[in-house]
Amino acid sequence: MSQVPPPDGLLQALRNGQRFVLTGHRRPDGDSLGSALGLARILRSLGKGAQVWNLDPMPPVYTKLPGSARVHVGEEPPTGFPDNFDYAICCECPTLDRTGIADALSLLPILNLDHHLGNDLYGEANWVDTGAAALGMMIHRLAEALGVQIDADTATSLYTAVMTDTGGFRFGNTTAEAFDAAAALVREGAQPERVSHWLYESQSEATLRLLGEMLRRLELHHDGRIATVLLLDEMFERASATAADAEDLVDYPRSIEGVDAVVLLRQQGANSFKGSLRSRGNVDVERIARSYGGGGHKNAAGFEVEGAVDSLRAELVASLGEALG
Repeated sequence: MSQVPPPDGLLQALRNGQRFVLTGHRRPDGDSLGSALGLARILRSLGKGAQVWNLDPMPPVYTKLPGSARVHVGEEPPTGFPDNFDYAICCECPTLDRTGIADALSLLPILNLDHHLGNDLYGEANWVDTGAAALGMMIHRLAEALGVQIDADTATSLYTAVMTDTGGFRFGNTTAEAFDAAAALVREGAQPERVSHWLYESQSEATLRLLGEMLRRLELHHDGRIATVLLLDEMFERASATAADAEDLVDYPRSIEGVDAVVLLRQQGANSFKGSLRSRGNVDVERIARSYGGGGHKNAAGFEVEGAVDSLRAELVASLGEALG
């Protein structure tokens, strides 16, 4: 599979700029966080200033990532913004709105780094490689292009990015290049056992209780090929859980034998929901997410929508049924 090299405009901006603010999408995941934290360390190794700023707090499983304590969180910009920064770097955001802090970021020239389909190319420099399994792989290539030898902590952050976006090297985007990148990152100091422990063996009690609540609302459709689950406000309350505890719960229904597509609707307000879609093989859920103003990858996508939960579920089941063919 061919790789899209970092454009000259991006390399020039990273070499010439002195202070950067890095961000990712709302409700950050392992690839968004691992890539931003890894790139921040790469920039600092070049003598640059780099501050990661996300609107939403990170899920608990990622708080052990090197540098996570330095992430600035919330609507209020970091100290010195925007005057003391040269560029904003958006990691894994197909649109600027996905950051949740678009108005503030627009005060700076933007560097757009992504691997999702349907990127709006909104940056002064845009580097989009839809063939990359994870943005973390692209950041690893970027370090090479900048002549940076990464250290163990940077390798750990980027390995986490690759690990999470390939579902622990289980998803259909697990290419030979993904394994090559992982192997290189291990040689550079990433510890697979340590990262796996963080991701899969350090769940909070609230996450497990929320999983139990979710599975009670599991429904199967189309002869068991589609699974739907809900996470409603009262379920979070009973589990004493927050939105951060819901990270990756959508993958559990996909583990059912015969299930080819999954939809999770997580309540965010009275009639507001975040939809997460997962699928196998040729079932394209990115097109469905895009019809709701969202996006992602062929087998993993998301969107936000308003409506009554029962009608939304029925509508999505119908769309997934058509995608099954």
